[in-house]
Amino acid sequence: MNATGILRGCLLLVAAAIAACGAAAQAQTYPTKPIRIVVGFAPGGPSDIISRLVGTKMGEILGQQFVIENKTGAGGTIATEAVGRADPDGYTILNAPLANAVNETLYPNLKHKVGDGLVAVAPLAETANVLVVHPSLGVKNVAELIALARQKPGAILYATAGRGSATHLASELFNMMAGTKLAPVHYRGGGDALKDLLSGEVKVMVSSIAPVLSFVRNGQLVGLATTGPKRDDALPELATLSEAGLSGFDVRLWQGFTGPAGIPKPVIEKFAGAAAQALNAPDVKDALTQQGFAALTGTPDEFDAFYRGEVAKWRKVIEASQMSLQ
Repeated sequence: MNATGILRGCLLLVAAAIAACGAAAQAQTYPTKPIRIVVGFAPGGPSDIISRLVGTKMGEILGQQFVIENKTGAGGTIATEAVGRADPDGYTILNAPLANAVNETLYPNLKHKVGDGLVAVAPLAETANVLVVHPSLGVKNVAELIALARQKPGAILYATAGRGSATHLASELFNMMAGTKLAPVHYRGGGDALKDLLSGEVKVMVSSIAPVLSFVRNGQLVGLATTGPKRDDALPELATLSEAGLSGFDVRLWQGFTGPAGIPKPVIEKFAGAAAQALNAPDVKDALTQQGFAALTGTPDEFDAFYRGEVAKWRKVIEASQMSLQ
């Protein structure tokens, strides 16, 4: 190597060292201003609930306010693209639920994906789902719902939190496995969908447990089954859909934090550490349990692998089933 090459190599090493030192220094002072958590769904839904709960505790840990911004529409993609375009400084973070992983298949023109414009930051929480119906439908179990739906194909409406959302996918998977044709009504978030479910305007919904738990307990809604691989601690009296005849049915909602690609790794690690500390706090753990949630643990790298695995899983389901998501 000639002198010019040696000099160029030395300069590159120096530049890398300076960048590393700068990132480390930034992490030491981070955060110096409020952190914005962007939620792609309406207030009152699971993403909103968990962002506010954990964000409040993280604010105490990091000494800065966490501001929740609900940017609804297009199944969460509006929020995703807004965060993807944000400065990669760790001050704009996206609450990325299962719907975001699904959107990477449903929206081929999506500009920002994890590994391409977005980066996994931290896992957050997961919850089982519950199949609920309005009492006016007159069914008490899964077998009765299936029988009624087969008698009235396309006549029974189910609510979703948006086209391509987890509630939509889970319901379409139910249709596939049960041989039914429940018809979707799409809303701009779980909170809006729940309002019409409670009024009886729509009759069926696969919901995360948190928003509907009290309504199941007081009889305003009828819980038929949960959707995980085992009975849920929040509703142990309900069988799983697999137990109720749809063998192998397993759908759980999860959410985590992602951000614009380019956030310095030390900043990601500091944010992820604060998230893990918040999720391990006794008051947060109790609140999650009461709402039907559990912490989703792991490092940023582990969440990255988990997220990519979910993208691949649901891509196979969507392509194999040819769900009506258009």
